[in-house]
Amino acid sequence: MKIVKAEIFDIDCPRRKSWHPVLLRLTTDEGLTGVGEAAMAYGVGRSGAAHLTKNLVESFALGADPTDTELLWERMYRESFWGLGGGAVVFAAMSAIDMACWDIRGKAAGLPVYKLLGGKTNPSLRSYASQLQFGWGQEQVESLTDPKDYAEAALRAVAEGYSCVKVDPLMFDAEGKRHYDLTRMFQPAQIRMYVDRIEAIRDAIGSDVDIILEVHGATSVTSALQIARACEHLDIFYYEEPVNYQNPKLHEKFAQGTRIPVAGGERIYTRSGLRPYLESQSLDVLQPDIGLTGGLTEAKKVCDYAHMYDVGIQAHVCGSPISTAAALHLETVIPNFTIHEHHTYAMKSWNIELCDVDLQPVQGTFTVPETPGLGIGLNDAVVCRSPNMVITA
Repeated sequence: MKIVKAEIFDIDCPRRKSWHPVLLRLTTDEGLTGVGEAAMAYGVGRSGAAHLTKNLVESFALGADPTDTELLWERMYRESFWGLGGGAVVFAAMSAIDMACWDIRGKAAGLPVYKLLGGKTNPSLRSYASQLQFGWGQEQVESLTDPKDYAEAALRAVAEGYSCVKVDPLMFDAEGKRHYDLTRMFQPAQIRMYVDRIEAIRDAIGSDVDIILEVHGATSVTSALQIARACEHLDIFYYEEPVNYQNPKLHEKFAQGTRIPVAGGERIYTRSGLRPYLESQSLDVLQPDIGLTGGLTEAKKVCDYAHMYDVGIQAHVCGSPISTAAALHLETVIPNFTIHEHHTYAMKSWNIELCDVDLQPVQGTFTVPETPGLGIGLNDAVVCRSPNMVITA
């Protein structure tokens, strides 16, 4: 079996201009197809990922046997030249191709991907409602400022059966303007504003629902610790991305300065990038993005590596439904699974419509698709409206 065609979709989303998943579909000479995602659906760089996916397909994937995932991964990593240097765009492109190959592997075997990864360890997957600062609901995306609105968003999620919620209370200032740089020390009034938002959530949902505190790496060690110390009485489940990843020593210093468990990893790529965080034991929960860390081939190894250090796994999921499907297949297998992320964007029709399956939890709990492969495909009626590239052998 050989890959003979690739279609790359650089999605434009008219109803959410900042949302732009990069999706891939591979086709074999036996007529099997597989889908993958280069997980750069937000931020800057998506077109780079789309075109690098095209370059890697042309150089390595066309003519290759998609069931030889280890060989293909090593070739992309070592023979691309830039793979040995890493970075989001390179590994996003590699991830999309690898993910699509695993989808084909499952279909060729007539098995769901999780069976090929090792079978179920976790039959059901606890999920959390992610990013309450945008509100929580089917369509609207908000910029919450008032603690009462944070409480109401949390209550809506809990009413749907979630036993855990995540919020970035620092993302928006008092006027709803977004913060990107929070590296300076906070003044008392700022700390009170942020903590008031989390306290409103805790007061609303009570002590039996977990709260994840997220700051998207916008803070310095000092400002992150200011927030951590102000929130220690709120029984935070874990503190996500307290600092940036450019200097692992920052993460180590932060972890030593708080009693709250520490999470991170969506911008850590492959086992090599993860190594200093495990050796310093500065992460309690690792959050690899399968569409960024090297696809399922590398993500499974990353999880196994983390397991040696008693580090739990919560796959980072902020992409199309393809990213959700891939995460479910991995998380149902690994023994160090912690919880599954269900982003507010995963509920929006403008994201759901990209695929032919709508993956949503029931009462805050997911189960993995049981159909062969990843159990999901593209909705051509929608994705073909966006810029796309077709490459054939």
